[in-house]
Amino acid sequence: MGELVERVDEHDRILCIVDRDRAIQERWLHRVATIVCRDSTSRILVHRRPETDPLFPAHYNWLIGGAVAVGESYRDAASRELAEELGVRCRPRFLFKFLCHGAIAPYWLGLHETVVDQDVLPDPSEIAWYDWVPKSKLRNDMRQRPFVPDSIEAFSRYSALTGDL
Repeated sequence: MGELVERVDEHDRILCIVDRDRAIQERWLHRVATIVCRDSTSRILVHRRPETDPLFPAHYNWLIGGAVAVGESYRDAASRELAEELGVRCRPRFLFKFLCHGAIAPYWLGLHETVVDQDVLPDPSEIAWYDWVPKSKLRNDMRQRPFVPDSIEAFSRYSALTGDL
């Protein structure tokens, strides 16, 4: 059995524990935690997935994140994902969650934000390239480069909330 997640309902209430691959295959709702990483000048970390990644190879993303493990909160999952993918240890601020329709399967997406004031050490199995991008450039990049589809939906919601993108 692979990675275990909590299958949830349309109100984000736990139903049972399932294998994440099966949740995706059956299109069962589960939870994902993501993080917007900004630097001290408000640039946003953008990264490209490895070409060998089975999901969205060589696509760009402005979010760091992954599945929420069994018994884990969105915020705890976001902290874990930051440590695993960037080598950054901090407690991101929870902003909101929404039911993401998802390009592969639907899920509840918990979006967080943090300021990263330290060097990042990207995990090459997760991140092939990264850069800090000014807010004004990110929107344009999303029109010109292949971005993970779900990140585009999250970007619209984040922009509406923050009003600064």
